[in-house]
Amino acid sequence: MFLGLDLGTSGLKGVVISGAGDVLAQASCSLTVQSPKATWSEQSPEEWWLALVDVCQQLRNVCDFSAIEALGFSGQMHGATLLNRAGEVLRPCILWNDGRSKSQCESLMRRYPELLTLSGNLVMPGFTAPKIAWVKEHEPDIFAQLAKVLLPKDYMVFRMTGAFATDCSDAAGTLWLNPETRMWDEQLLAMCDLTVAHMPRVFEGHEIVGHVSKSVAVALGLGEIPVVAGAGDNAAGAVGMGVTEPGQGFVSLGTSGVYFSVSQVHNANPENTVHAFCHALPNRWHQMGVTLSAANSLTWFANTVNMTVPDLMDELERSGVTKTRVVFLPYLNGERTPINDPFASGQFFGVMNNTTRAEMCLAVLEGVAFSMLDCQSALSSAGSDVSELSLIGGGARSAIWRQIMANVLNKTLIYRDGGDVGPGLGAARLALLGKREREGGAIEALIKDHCTLPSVLASHAPDTALQDYYRSKYQIYGALYKQTSLMSEMLAEIVA
Repeated sequence: MFLGLDLGTSGLKGVVISGAGDVLAQASCSLTVQSPKATWSEQSPEEWWLALVDVCQQLRNVCDFSAIEALGFSGQMHGATLLNRAGEVLRPCILWNDGRSKSQCESLMRRYPELLTLSGNLVMPGFTAPKIAWVKEHEPDIFAQLAKVLLPKDYMVFRMTGAFATDCSDAAGTLWLNPETRMWDEQLLAMCDLTVAHMPRVFEGHEIVGHVSKSVAVALGLGEIPVVAGAGDNAAGAVGMGVTEPGQGFVSLGTSGVYFSVSQVHNANPENTVHAFCHALPNRWHQMGVTLSAANSLTWFANTVNMTVPDLMDELERSGVTKTRVVFLPYLNGERTPINDPFASGQFFGVMNNTTRAEMCLAVLEGVAFSMLDCQSALSSAGSDVSELSLIGGGARSAIWRQIMANVLNKTLIYRDGGDVGPGLGAARLALLGKREREGGAIEALIKDHCTLPSVLASHAPDTALQDYYRSKYQIYGALYKQTSLMSEMLAEIVA
């Protein structure tokens, strides 16, 4: 058996698979996010560890942990976890959806125009590099103690093994990795007054980086088993869904939303706010468009109206509402693709006295779908052609939302078994690959055998009768942001 642990923003999930790749058990533990100031988003790494202990306890109740051969992590990308020389955490982790470093982004781009060529990506507040620039400027005492910068999942690997390690897919999201060479770039690091010594060693996602330490093994009920480098959540989700070859892609409806496309070379296109990163598997790359608040938008609305998400979706289904004049901008944490604006704000437009809660819920689902259409357009302009599109993430469990996505994107979408645990499944698959390669297997043959497409649970073709409706609303959606973007920035300054 193999264990995959997925450190997300809203929770940590564990997935156990058999040697044949079948999912045997799942467990999860919720996490919280702190926002001490507007546009800030932080988490305590210690909370991650406590969640891991909880998830392992749940899985140990239903699985024989002594039979687990190896484990892998997937995790939320870009987070800045800062350690001193003793390996102690210096401050809460600054997360991927934190927008405080806008001025540092502008400064880096102005001072180092070569950054785009070296990294292949536009500097955005979500990435790790500008976060470190912010810490240096606003928390110099913390920066002076800085010995290691780790991404969230890599901190968990460190706690498990004592090793400082990362993988190409996650490291590419820092802006310090050269995606073509798949190694740290000293020139990029120097722009933030860092060196390679501040960084963990870079591995391919399936490569073994260490073993569970004796003390951790005893505490969790595991053996001193191999731990692989793992992957950023989206690359891990791709591995879990068998999205490993050019032409394949997926849409993820997790806390954030992602439109992911595999490429056989590093195909940078920063002008269109497209992320061009390494895949978690050797000799593969990918492009992404990212919206910062996908399923999070639905969770926020449910909390606001004091309902659960399942009850809210049941109400929408019972209402029979399929159209609404309400438009929703899902910019609750600012936005990346295509506008790269940390001050963009969420809003409802078109609300009337007779507007129902079901209509507002429908508008939220549509708004997130429109943000994914923005991502699809950006990828298309960057030359990315996805012929096979799967749906993953917790939001993909909703048949209503899947159909809206198909309608808005005007593509047939496939929902596959395991789509709700894609990153955790991918992490477990990477652990399996690493163990089998160590035993003498050839990695490309192993990928072909084990990174297969899961079985289809549902297929959603676009409803052509609604195309005019969605086309007209999408135009209003785009115009609404353009008309209100300046006011959103003014509001952020008033309450800063």
